[in-house]
Amino acid sequence: MEAPIIDIQSISKIYTMGEEKVHAVKDISVQIHRNEYVAIMGPSGSGKSTLMNILGCLDTPTSGTYTLNGTLVSDMVDDELAEIRNKEIGFIFQTFNLLPRYSTLKNVELPLVYAGISNAARREKAEKALRNVGLGDRMGHKPNELSGGQRQRVAIARALVNDPSILLADEPTGNLDTKTGDDVMRMFEELWEKGNTIIVVTHEPDIAAHAHRVLRVRDGLIESDTINEHRVSIPKKHEEAVEAEPAL
Repeated sequence: MEAPIIDIQSISKIYTMGEEKVHAVKDISVQIHRNEYVAIMGPSGSGKSTLMNILGCLDTPTSGTYTLNGTLVSDMVDDELAEIRNKEIGFIFQTFNLLPRYSTLKNVELPLVYAGISNAARREKAEKALRNVGLGDRMGHKPNELSGGQRQRVAIARALVNDPSILLADEPTGNLDTKTGDDVMRMFEELWEKGNTIIVVTHEPDIAAHAHRVLRVRDGLIESDTINEHRVSIPKKHEEAVEAEPAL
């Protein structure tokens, strides 16, 4: 069997707040394989955000090991983490995290700038990524000239432009209405069908219902790790209907 793309063994994270020590994550071990579609669920304060930050190489564990796509990342320093993050992980956030003064195209190009890709090559890759999410005609627009759904599509294009090993989405529909959220989840379905590994962090059961596997986190521990036998699949839109609709 192919080695897991994510392999965390006995990781813990302890924060020191004054004289108090907070055990945000407690001795968690889990493996995620390539082309899995996983939801991480848990209430506020459960440890799911800390776990997400460790998985996304935004933070390091206090103890334990984390191997990402064959590379031991748990002992890396900040510069090393930034490099592996840009190469291996595409992030999608609830608040989009787009730069307001930059055009759609420039926002999508950013990970390629950090990767040292030439001007011509990054423009070509960014244009392709935007066309792939249906925004080929919005490349010169700034974020405030787009709908919420279109901004999230830009964020998805930016997350995918470096061909990352993992797509990590934190509450990706939190700022979207139901219809637009469904369109984003449909896009995740299509990305998974193309072979992407997707991890969605959410507290919403209806979002987790789209994943094939659900990890439930509580009190810093994985409470359950189950295969979702009744997952929700959103039917694809007719191609003409997508083209006729300017916004998500």
